[in-house]
Amino acid sequence: MFIKSTQKERDGQPYTYYRLCESYRDGNFIRNRTLLCLGELEGLSQTQLKVLARRIDDLYQGRTCSVLSCFRDDHVEQLAVKFSADLKEAEQKALAQNDPNLVNPDTMKHTDVREIGAEWMCKQAVSQLGIDRYLSQSGWSEERIALAVTHLISRTVYPASELKSVSWIKENSAVSELTGIDPSKLTKDSLYNISHALYKEKEGLEKYLSRYSSELFDIEDNIMLYDLTNTYFEGRMSSSKLAKRGRSKEKRSDAKLIVLAVVVNPYGFIKHSEILEGNMADCNTLERMIKHLKKKVNPNPEAKSVIVIDAGIATEGNLALLKTNGYDYMCVSRKRLKDYKADTNRQPVQVLDRLERPIELREVTVEGEEDRFLYVKSQTKALKEEAMHNQFTQRFEQALSEVKKGIHSKGGTKTLSKVHERIGRIREKYASVHNLYEITVESNNAKTATGLTWVRKQTAQPTEAGVYFLRTSLKTQGEELLWRIYNIIREIEYTFRVLKTDLNLRPVFHKTDEATCAHLHLGLLAYWLVSTIRFQLKQAGINQEWREVVRIMNTQKSVTTTVENSRKQIVSIRKCSEPNDKVKLIYDALNYKYKPYIQKKSVVPQFEFFEKDSQSNQGVTDS
Repeated sequence: MFIKSTQKERDGQPYTYYRLCESYRDGNFIRNRTLLCLGELEGLSQTQLKVLARRIDDLYQGRTCSVLSCFRDDHVEQLAVKFSADLKEAEQKALAQNDPNLVNPDTMKHTDVREIGAEWMCKQAVSQLGIDRYLSQSGWSEERIALAVTHLISRTVYPASELKSVSWIKENSAVSELTGIDPSKLTKDSLYNISHALYKEKEGLEKYLSRYSSELFDIEDNIMLYDLTNTYFEGRMSSSKLAKRGRSKEKRSDAKLIVLAVVVNPYGFIKHSEILEGNMADCNTLERMIKHLKKKVNPNPEAKSVIVIDAGIATEGNLALLKTNGYDYMCVSRKRLKDYKADTNRQPVQVLDRLERPIELREVTVEGEEDRFLYVKSQTKALKEEAMHNQFTQRFEQALSEVKKGIHSKGGTKTLSKVHERIGRIREKYASVHNLYEITVESNNAKTATGLTWVRKQTAQPTEAGVYFLRTSLKTQGEELLWRIYNIIREIEYTFRVLKTDLNLRPVFHKTDEATCAHLHLGLLAYWLVSTIRFQLKQAGINQEWREVVRIMNTQKSVTTTVENSRKQIVSIRKCSEPNDKVKLIYDALNYKYKPYIQKKSVVPQFEFFEKDSQSNQGVTDS
């Protein structure tokens, strides 16, 4: 508070009139307003006026004296007591006028705080892809569409079981406000059922999304990546036709597996997906993939599509199959070439990997082969191979030491045939290094071993560490271009990482094949939202991981504020918090709206509000 003076005239004579004022912020401006008219205040100096303003503020706020004793003045104190009482009386008169916009700040409460930023971003991605529109055209009711979108957003933002998803929707998230479902009617069974219904739409929905995303972002599907991954079950799955024992990519040899085959384009959009038996070999899946892919993808007719695959799929039969169906291919050669020729007149091309380490590229030719081969020598791969080589040799020698210890220990294995059997198992386990050693078993007769020695061969080091070859049917010139095409396969590696980790496809807890397929398909649909958002963010130079994007967006909340006004009514306002700078940056990159609504407001009598509140009703209606 401060005292402001104004010069006036009365009967031609000037005099000074004083007002008690305070400052307040109006947007970007600081303004003043009058709290109380004080009159002429004759005989007070500027210092006394400042002390008077401070004392009025102290008495009005109920604070102890904040003015130093050296400035105490009985006349000023009497005026401060009078004016503070007048100020309180003026406030009571304002309240008596029943101004509905005048509220008591002491009654203000903030309740029902929920996350809304990530949910609102995903809701707009659903509309951008037209998933709700497709379901509507397929005959789905608005209620089922709302439930499906709710479950899809929850899987994208908070991947969990249906039971935990229900708790999250009811207690943590504002997603139900965005989709319009009644959270009180939501159950885990309703989420299970809607997942199964979405899986029945898999073929049509995937075909629609594949083509619509290409049109939406003006993408030509001339390069596609095909790979398989598997995930394991937590359970016996004894009656399952899909769950089989196989080679687990997570080293879970104790669990049954299910295989997920996916084709994505270089931008991360899924072109085709298929759920297969857990013991399905990678090389046996290509033919069925080509059959389905032709139905879903409409590539540029003037150019062949290039299929990028890894060495596990690139058998001679599969490469011939791709050629027969009109596809070019790029893969890692399954065999390490020995007889190849390089153009010695050309210098090798050097590129850098993600760690800024050099990679040497050189195009080579192989006699009798129509395909082109790219010699790749990677320093990073050489260091990795050296580390693995050293680790295997150490383990191999340690295993031999255990056999030797058994020969010389009481109760250890000394029978000659058993010793050779143990060495044979060690050789089988470490097949890549056992031929680097000469092993000698000493014996005093035909049945008992007396010693074991081994010697590292002098010619044991590999000739070219960190070298492998890329194979392609492309006629494109330039080592660097071929290298860039192959490295697009990193996109499908990211896809599998997001599906398994961020979208919680690993492990599978469901007990039936139908529930398992519905679970995996929902994860794939969630990845459509991830890839749509991530593609647009990358275009704007934003490259955060999906979990980091969700964390940033979760800083935007939705909150209900209740306060009592001068008429003893409870004003209830539901608003979204303002997005911070990082959230705005993401919204702007996506060209999405900042908020789903400005505010929702209701005004009810106090007794009615408390009655509704006791029934767990927010009492919020659109204004």
